[in-house]
Amino acid sequence: MSKYLKLQEELPHIVGRYIDKKSAKPKWVMVVDLNRCVGCYACQVSCKMENGTPYEFFRTWVEVIERGKYPYLRRVFLPRLCNHCETPSCVPVCPVGATYKRDDGIVVIDYDRCIGCGYCIQACPYDARFRNPYTGTADKCDYCLHKIEEGEVPSCVINCMGGARIFGDINHPESIVSKMLAEKSVSVIKPETGNSPSVYYIGYEEAVKAGAPVTVINPKIGVVKEI
Repeated sequence: MSKYLKLQEELPHIVGRYIDKKSAKPKWVMVVDLNRCVGCYACQVSCKMENGTPYEFFRTWVEVIERGKYPYLRRVFLPRLCNHCETPSCVPVCPVGATYKRDDGIVVIDYDRCIGCGYCIQACPYDARFRNPYTGTADKCDYCLHKIEEGEVPSCVINCMGGARIFGDINHPESIVSKMLAEKSVSVIKPETGNSPSVYYIGYEEAVKAGAPVTVINPKIGVVKEI
């Protein structure tokens, strides 16, 4: 085999295209390191390309957090997506059972059963769902389930140039996410909901901690809001 064919074969493993460790009963989670996110929006763009998301809607998006006032200003980029919660509030409100949680932790939508009522969209405290104008159904991130079934990581993970998104099986003690959660201090968004998100953030509390004005620029709604 030539060195070029060998590189073509090995490159997906080198760049982390494939899931590193997987247990017999995987539980998929994501860790987002805000210290490594550079705000390139590659995750947002690649998600749209992978899933054919309508232009004005997002399965994953990047908010910009600005803390403080000039000249004492800090800017942090906050990647957002469905949190694939342990206790998802979107599941019990679905009148036809189209939204459900799989054994591997992924919250999915059965598009053949969804009637587009919008109850799940209203119930989600993370604004992670939308009504797809082309299909007439609810829509959201599913961790690129079609890629996971092929042993690959989600599109947003493989295309993250800073390596800020890490995906894996928390049930495997040697997986990257298991080691990170054991070694790093992590937070989840809106823990007060009781939903127990499966998307963990490194550096989130520091980014939004009290004591300084915080401005969030949200591309989904196109406005600036202060919190």
